[in-house]
Amino acid sequence: MITKKQYSNRSLFIAGCMGMLIFGIVMAVLGSVLPSVIEKYGIDMVDAGTLFLVLNLGMLIGSVIFGPLVDRYGYKGLLVMCAALVFASIEGIALAPGVNILRISLFFVGFAGGAINGGTNALVSDISDGQRGARLSLLGVFFGIGALGVPLLLGSLLDRFAYESLIGFVGALILIPLLFFIFLKFPAPKHAQGFPVSEGLKLTREAPLLLFGLILFIQSGMEMTVSGWSATYMNEYLAISARQAVLFLSFYWTGMIFTRIAITSLLQKAERRKVVLVSLLVSVAGTTIILMSNSVVMVVAGLLLTGIGFAAIFPLVFSYVGDLYPRLSGTAFSVILAIALLGGMTYPSVVGILAENLDLRSAFMVAPVSLVISAVIFMVLSKRIASLK
Repeated sequence: MITKKQYSNRSLFIAGCMGMLIFGIVMAVLGSVLPSVIEKYGIDMVDAGTLFLVLNLGMLIGSVIFGPLVDRYGYKGLLVMCAALVFASIEGIALAPGVNILRISLFFVGFAGGAINGGTNALVSDISDGQRGARLSLLGVFFGIGALGVPLLLGSLLDRFAYESLIGFVGALILIPLLFFIFLKFPAPKHAQGFPVSEGLKLTREAPLLLFGLILFIQSGMEMTVSGWSATYMNEYLAISARQAVLFLSFYWTGMIFTRIAITSLLQKAERRKVVLVSLLVSVAGTTIILMSNSVVMVVAGLLLTGIGFAAIFPLVFSYVGDLYPRLSGTAFSVILAIALLGGMTYPSVVGILAENLDLRSAFMVAPVSLVISAVIFMVLSKRIASLK
């Protein structure tokens, strides 16, 4: 058994950042190649929406199983196996001869990515007692770097290389964190003697945990919708090329990255609750600008503002959950991530159906409306938590 003195918190945080980098790539890969995929396989908007459903179904299953696994067996095996699976699945996306192989690859990249996302957030939460909000926000920066890197790479090079070659290169980069995970020492499992099943099941009836899950249901749906459909939206309404649309999408990820860097300092001065509320309102403003504008400049500004608004939500909600449920942090994160991924599965598919039957702009109206609902839920929940202290 590895004792506390036998592993390095700094190295573990680096491992968490590498894992979150992988998850950023997983989240961005489909949205970045979607215009090219639609053209290559000749699929319509509804079929394109089902690709997000498949990706998120995999993420949902990975998110459900990771928590009990890391609480019982520790983090190393999960991160090593899932990083290897992400590598293989991204290569599958690049080499898929038909849409069925593409769907299978998307499922497995989602499964492994969902487990890595939950595992790295739980790991960093475990080693960051007293500074969870700041460190989870900094961890989220690397999600943004991974998610930004894919559209930047494709947007810069898609006119010179096939998207299949570029995605294959991205997949090969996953080998770097995979090797780091293999040689790194991790903490011993929290419950090596056996997972406390009854205690874990009780978490599924915890009202604060379920309400935080509902907030992340909306947030995950919004992030998948904006990152997944925005390039197609710009291609359709602004009459710009797929390459330009993917490049402009990088402003969304840029806003998220730099805001998460700023949050690590902001939380030393501002109340966590206020940061979340302001972030949700900024998100409403950003998605409304995207929806109402016909100008490339304004839509890009809306994407930037939306990324800024989205930046704080996941890491700060995770920090609330880590504070409330430290003994079974992995399982608690599994519960809220499973709920979140249901949102990630539902929203993009609904947008695809609405876009096919109405139009994509009308379908995008779900974004600002849903974010307002999320803000109301958080105001009620955060007041309740504050009153219990």
